[in-house]
Amino acid sequence: MLKQTPFYELHEKAGAKLIDFGGFEMPVQYDSIRKEHNAVRANLGVFDVSHMGEFFVSGDEAEALIQYVTINDVTKLKPGKAQYTAMCYEDGGIVDDLIVYMIDENEYMLVVNASNIEKDFKWITKHNSFDAKVDNQSENMCLLAVQGPKSVKTLQKLTDTDLSSITFYTFEKGELAGFDNVILSATGYTGEKGFELYFDKTEVDPEAVWNAIMGAGEEFGIEPCGLGARDTLRLEMGFALYGNDITKDTNPLEARLGWLTKLDKGEFVGREALQKVKEEGISRKLMGLRIDDKRAIPRKGYTIIDSDDNEIGIVTSGSRSITLGENIAMGYVDIDHSDEGTTVFVEVRNKKAEATVEKPPFIKK
Repeated sequence: MLKQTPFYELHEKAGAKLIDFGGFEMPVQYDSIRKEHNAVRANLGVFDVSHMGEFFVSGDEAEALIQYVTINDVTKLKPGKAQYTAMCYEDGGIVDDLIVYMIDENEYMLVVNASNIEKDFKWITKHNSFDAKVDNQSENMCLLAVQGPKSVKTLQKLTDTDLSSITFYTFEKGELAGFDNVILSATGYTGEKGFELYFDKTEVDPEAVWNAIMGAGEEFGIEPCGLGARDTLRLEMGFALYGNDITKDTNPLEARLGWLTKLDKGEFVGREALQKVKEEGISRKLMGLRIDDKRAIPRKGYTIIDSDDNEIGIVTSGSRSITLGENIAMGYVDIDHSDEGTTVFVEVRNKKAEATVEKPPFIKK
């Protein structure tokens, strides 16, 4: 049986096309992916991403536990701040990427990917030799992502909290649409200005919040958006997707996540392996690919080759960019072909499509 979010009936009524995603029955699109994508880039859209997982970590050694299981430096956080990070296995492979929210002293919320909820919870509790409690509240938490240039004007109608003062990767807990204890977080997965709204379905009426947001955004052309548009939007920004661009078989240094891998912060799971990778150097790198041939749409799993037909990499995500009108992809390319401007080829339906290597994002903000 597939799980359903508290917004499932609203998606059905809106005529959404529903698919299995991470064990949840989720909307992939309502009208069209193109329409929803363009709405977010030009105005705004709202995504139900309540399938994501939320773990609350508390106690005197909550910080120490998170510091040990993640690769970023959680000691840099203070209440009201969020941090993008990842967890690694002992061999440096990625368990998951996640966001850590510091709610208060000794109180954190970890937001993990839907398909990894059970795995991540077991992984964290396995390493919890600290004076810390880990509480999986994923089934109670709702998450709506309101994304786009008109997101602030829309949500400001529904709250007294000054949303313009909430900077990127910060958040406040406040009232929204008449309900208290809503986390208003200036985060997102689209590259546009926006907010992610977290609330407990046992305290807040999910349908009332959804309808309030849709009503407030009506004058700006708000669109309900599915996972299809979420994917095309994130790909244009070069944001990694777990299961595609990052997996247990990739490490943060080759995935261009070295900027959040703090090897000097002290002991953490995977540190020794990652230190070795850094010293020896990576053999491949996750890069962007831009393909000129409009007929050659790259897809996950397609082979990347050089001019002599030698295999030099693999595509991990690919699509036609709705914003740019070009075919784009991300993939691992061997280090000798990873410089920006390098010409490589992608095998698309047994044909060689010329591609140029570049560092994402494809859309410069």
